[in-house]
Amino acid sequence: MSETIEQKCISKGVKLTDQRRIIAKVMSESQDHPDVDELYNRVSEIDTKISIATVYRTVKLFEEAGIVTKHDFKGGKARYEQLGESHHDHLIDIKTGEIIEFVDDEIEKLQKKVAEKYGYELVDHKLELYGIKKNK
Repeated sequence: MSETIEQKCISKGVKLTDQRRIIAKVMSESQDHPDVDELYNRVSEIDTKISIATVYRTVKLFEEAGIVTKHDFKGGKARYEQLGESHHDHLIDIKTGEIIEFVDDEIEKLQKKVAEKYGYELVDHKLELYGIKKNK
């Protein structure tokens, strides 16, 4: 079982106010990659006193602490997800905004092979695929 955002904050020494704790809980429980507006709507259902500015500041704090990562997928709004223990790539549906996380060993091997072909050792990468779902 992976650590929650709240647990990561504690282990990294990030002070958790009651409002930050709610934001951390909502982010940890998210099954998608919410933007700040979506997070704000979700935390507002729990505590109406949390402002959108607080959500922005908290997400930025979590990002700077290495607890969440920011994605700038096509479509304009930055989206966030908890940093996990394992690497994964993303397939984004450009019509619906659905984001599918996946790991593909063949792609991983090919990326290393390409780097080696050009005389590099691959140390990191990010892969985002954009598509439209086919009708069956």
